[in-house]
Amino acid sequence: MTAVDAAPAPALGRDRRFRTFWIGQTISAFGDRVSELALPLIAVSLLAATPVQVSVLTALIWLPNLLGLFLGAWVDQRTHKRRLLILADLARAAVLLSLPVAYLVGAVTLTQLYLVALLTGAGAVLFALGQQAFFVALVPRSAYVDANSKLSVSRSLSFIAGPAVGGGLVQALSAPVAILVDAVSFLASALLLRRIPVTESPPPPRKTSTLGLVREGLVLVLRHPVLRAALGCTTTVNFFTFIAAALLVLYANRELHLSPGAIGVAFGVGALGGLAGAALAPRLSRVIGLGRTAMIGVVVFPAPLALTALIAGPTWAKMAMLAAIELVSSLGVMLMDVNLNALLMAVTPDDARGRRAGAYSAVNYGIRPLGALVGGALGTTLGLRSALVVAGVGGMLAVLWLLASPVRHIRTLDAAAP
Repeated sequence: MTAVDAAPAPALGRDRRFRTFWIGQTISAFGDRVSELALPLIAVSLLAATPVQVSVLTALIWLPNLLGLFLGAWVDQRTHKRRLLILADLARAAVLLSLPVAYLVGAVTLTQLYLVALLTGAGAVLFALGQQAFFVALVPRSAYVDANSKLSVSRSLSFIAGPAVGGGLVQALSAPVAILVDAVSFLASALLLRRIPVTESPPPPRKTSTLGLVREGLVLVLRHPVLRAALGCTTTVNFFTFIAAALLVLYANRELHLSPGAIGVAFGVGALGGLAGAALAPRLSRVIGLGRTAMIGVVVFPAPLALTALIAGPTWAKMAMLAAIELVSSLGVMLMDVNLNALLMAVTPDDARGRRAGAYSAVNYGIRPLGALVGGALGTTLGLRSALVVAGVGGMLAVLWLLASPVRHIRTLDAAAP
């Protein structure tokens, strides 16, 4: 054990700066759960969207990640990352507010829904790229796994309560009005970020053009054995799970005949697995190693999706089966995310975080629109149940990337030092 390993992790819960950031992200995460349910329900129930149109909506949310290659290089050259995070929050709040306004005057259209998805997706990309550098300014290296675990616990809690609250709000207020909750959450996040004092180091003098920085980000990701394996793994699992993501609400609503409230409750109960996974991830990684824990998560995350096709019976049974499948899947995604995210941060040089994240997300998240579109096509040609089986079985193949890489041998972050 090294000296760094032996040193106790900082008490992040008592760190005011991290605590403020954590609270802001928790509030925002709860708002996001409302929009994730409300946006497709607006398309399905209010605008009578087809499976292909719903998949296009999902694809547009993630399409801006393709800009990450260039945006990440641009972010690396900015000193004040916190300002970028605040700007991204305020922009997303403004865009989302347009939906309830349009609904109140009877002017909601599928085109507007597509634009909202695209612009909020762009704001999410900007926030994610700026957050990489902001995170390491707040959190010492020895606490990366702990900090990611805390943020993931909040995310998991939002998946537990958020869908149930969102489903209730959609039924009581209508889906467009429920979107107000997410808009307010972004405003709260921006206000809390503004209160966090942080010293942000200016970037080193630029030695190459923006295109050169983009190339450096791609080269770093593709040549580094850990980054390359993690990218191949998460890209594969994202492609297949987004086949399911594009269809799951539609499947639950139209084929299982579940109400928005019932869907929200099932997803909320299922998200208890994410809470367990986020809390378990640091402990399990200390026992069997960081890499092996991530590999378990990569398999457990997509596997249950194939069982979604077997859901049948009375309403209570359908809700229970959907909740059980979501519970196991959400446990798996947290075991994967907490450990792989900490690993990515540990192996990335400080002066390349933005362009590494940009290159990584351009591929990793950029595949999600393709997965969603393929999901729409498969749902139309094979049927929703068969498409969900393809998503679950295909997603499990992602673990092969980690099996053939150094990741499976990595037990601690120090073992992964660049």
